[in-house]
Amino acid sequence: MKRKGKNVVIFGGGTGLSIVLRGLKSYTENITAIVTVADNGGGSGALREDLGMLPPGDIRNCIISLADAPPILEQLMQHRFKEGYLKGQSFGNLFIAAMNEIHGDFEHAIKEVSNIFRIKGQVLPMTLTDTNLVAELESGLSIFGEDTIPEYVSKTNDRIKKISLVPESCDPLDETIRSIEDADVIIIGPGSLYTSVIPNLLVRNVSKMIGSSRAKVYYICNLMTQPGETDGYNVSDHVEALYLHGKNLRLDYIIVNDEKVDDKVREIYQQKNAIQVLMDGDQEEYLKNKNIKIIRDNFLDIEKNYIRHNADRISKIILDQKKVIDFIKG
Repeated sequence: MKRKGKNVVIFGGGTGLSIVLRGLKSYTENITAIVTVADNGGGSGALREDLGMLPPGDIRNCIISLADAPPILEQLMQHRFKEGYLKGQSFGNLFIAAMNEIHGDFEHAIKEVSNIFRIKGQVLPMTLTDTNLVAELESGLSIFGEDTIPEYVSKTNDRIKKISLVPESCDPLDETIRSIEDADVIIIGPGSLYTSVIPNLLVRNVSKMIGSSRAKVYYICNLMTQPGETDGYNVSDHVEALYLHGKNLRLDYIIVNDEKVDDKVREIYQQKNAIQVLMDGDQEEYLKNKNIKIIRDNFLDIEKNYIRHNADRISKIILDQKKVIDFIKG
């Protein structure tokens, strides 16, 4: 049965990716979410260490975002045990782990879980290789592990210079290659820049394939800086990091929020050492020199003092070329 809507491929991880997926599925059924599997902390990290499987957490969130299932199933998949040996672990992670053990194959397990939840599109791990992150810091030190990097950087006020995969040579899935070739739209982000977004670009030939794709390529810039990763970063700094790591990468458009949050919310985030990522004239000039068109507007969605992207508004603009042109003219 032919699916409706444009072919969209989106790269990322964490909460940011799953939020945008909820918006996209209202406008297209042809969605491929490529999700980082380099995390080694929390419940996912525990299953990775105990069972030797790829971490399921970000993939679980994306499947739930694309699911056509009753709310109680979403609640079940996101439920975290509060007591005992399983304290802190989510039922959804355990469900994926069980499917992985049944099928003996992580890729097959994810497809079966996706079928059960009747998702719109598909969710793919960025690679099936058991990979980790290593950050080279400006001080010259190298820090191993997705969960260790931000914590160390925050404590020492060092800064990330470059991120790498270990092992360095990781291949994408065949479905990822086909999806990029067929894509009408490619979206990068949002998400933790160094530990969720960039790792996808380090998989063999992915950046090159994005760069040579016929698709329009969008980067959704983060709304806030992230302690231990992007302290003090502006919009240009995010783009520069993407180009540094993504060999032959091409960005056509950048989605940038230009609405300031109110004082109460700003103070809450400042206590966590996070500030808004905003743009000025110098950054506009930098992006224009990179041939990146800027889409600026109020893309905030604030609920219970939690800042996130307005996924519906962003999705509507990205998937309607007339709206894109209007925003750029504006």
